[in-house]
Amino acid sequence: MQCLICSHPVALFSDEKLAVETCYCTQCGCFFKSPTTHQSIEAQKQRYDLHENHEEDPGYRRYFQRFLDFVLPLVGSPATALDFGCGSSTLLAKMLEAQGVVCEAYDPLYHPDTQYHSKKYELIVSTEVFEHLHDPGATFGVLLDRLEEGGYMAIQTAFAPESIAAYRRWYYRQDPTHIVFFATQTFKELCRRSRCVYLGDNGKNMLVIKKHRHA
Repeated sequence: MQCLICSHPVALFSDEKLAVETCYCTQCGCFFKSPTTHQSIEAQKQRYDLHENHEEDPGYRRYFQRFLDFVLPLVGSPATALDFGCGSSTLLAKMLEAQGVVCEAYDPLYHPDTQYHSKKYELIVSTEVFEHLHDPGATFGVLLDRLEEGGYMAIQTAFAPESIAAYRRWYYRQDPTHIVFFATQTFKELCRRSRCVYLGDNGKNMLVIKKHRHA
């Protein structure tokens, strides 16, 4: 089997606790669960509906504020943005609006308007989405196409451990809807294969990339 990101041969191992066959790419650091374990969209929605993310909850606002505190100093003053995979809440979009950024929200289950396909944005944000993607390389490419030249993409997802042994102890893999996991090297490989540059990360779960301008 080949890596979803870099097509390098992967190591296959059994995650006995979860009874899931898992792949690990030593080239880019990506982990991903066997496609046979992927849940239907209906089953995924049932789990997402259990999330109690209330926009008036101060803790929920602080969660997004930490993301914005990392991202905004790196991206300047974008005029337009898209929150990709926002879930049932549009709080992050509203918080960006409060910063003077016109922000639209898209989610295939809760906010399925696909008008974003015909638009371009100066900033795309995506929090706790990439670990759910069946084809992360393709989605990354679609989002880059929706970025203006010189635009930014900011992503939040827990960075994968550096070994299979550490992965077996990692809490983040236990969610059955979490199927693919990225190291910083994984994202750098995505950037290398695309027309963008890796700007930086917080060492834990947030990163920002920039789409190159035409020469």
